[in-house]
Amino acid sequence: MSGFIVLAILALVVLAAIALLGAARRRDADAAVGSLARETVARDRKARKEAPVVAAEAPSGKELERSVALERAGGGTVATTDTAAPPAVFVPPDPEAFGVTRRQFLNRGVIAVFGLGLASFGVAIVGFLWPSSSGGFGSKIRVGTIGDIKADIEKSNGFLYKPEGRMWLTEYPAAALPKAKQVYSAPELTSMEAGIAVLYQKCPHLGCRVPDCKSSQWFECPCHGSQYNQAGEKKGGPAPRGMDRFATEVQGGVLIVNTGAVIQGPPIGTNTTGQEAEGPHCIGAASGGHSG
Repeated sequence: MSGFIVLAILALVVLAAIALLGAARRRDADAAVGSLARETVARDRKARKEAPVVAAEAPSGKELERSVALERAGGGTVATTDTAAPPAVFVPPDPEAFGVTRRQFLNRGVIAVFGLGLASFGVAIVGFLWPSSSGGFGSKIRVGTIGDIKADIEKSNGFLYKPEGRMWLTEYPAAALPKAKQVYSAPELTSMEAGIAVLYQKCPHLGCRVPDCKSSQWFECPCHGSQYNQAGEKKGGPAPRGMDRFATEVQGGVLIVNTGAVIQGPPIGTNTTGQEAEGPHCIGAASGGHSG
């Protein structure tokens, strides 16, 4: 599902970029700068012919200083400047000769800023939704060999927690597989057939992290009292279903858990293992009428 969302966002970003480029081209075409028309060239030639003739060039400052020095020495005359030439008539520039007008510059600037912001937003959304390839939650995690995992579960008194995948691992009895095949999907059954149940840590009720209870050998949520057996199947409390699971693979005896593919937990009433509480509850007696 997330793949379709990513493709849809990418398509929107590409369409927006095409629209921006098209708008920029249309605005540029409204005041495009190309070769000068014949009328413009003829007008420029006429203006140059009608321009007043500039007076003779006045002597430079060095020439004036030299003439003054000669006069003091007894020879020569002081150079004088001619009457200042009248100012040239102002000829307004031809708009067609401008490279980029202020309006064009502002329009292009606004389009560039908007396009950059849209592209950055699109990249951020894609990066958020794209599954991580560097490991950790949201990616495929190689948990370990089936034998090592079972040994670790036994050392942890029946409940093994993997924080990098936000998952619980418990042993699943082989005798319960016939019932499990009637309830669970193939990606869930892969690990269960290898003897391991892989559960998402969140309570389906309001998302609290569900801890294990060593005395009852169940999962018991401290937030609102929902309870689940070791297979994550609901036994009591306000939860709408059993604990959610992850899609799993077993390759060469190694368990691989896809934490980017969460599978909804089994419906209320599912009890494939028949496990009952093995001791006192950590949260309180299971109650189907308890409200959270």
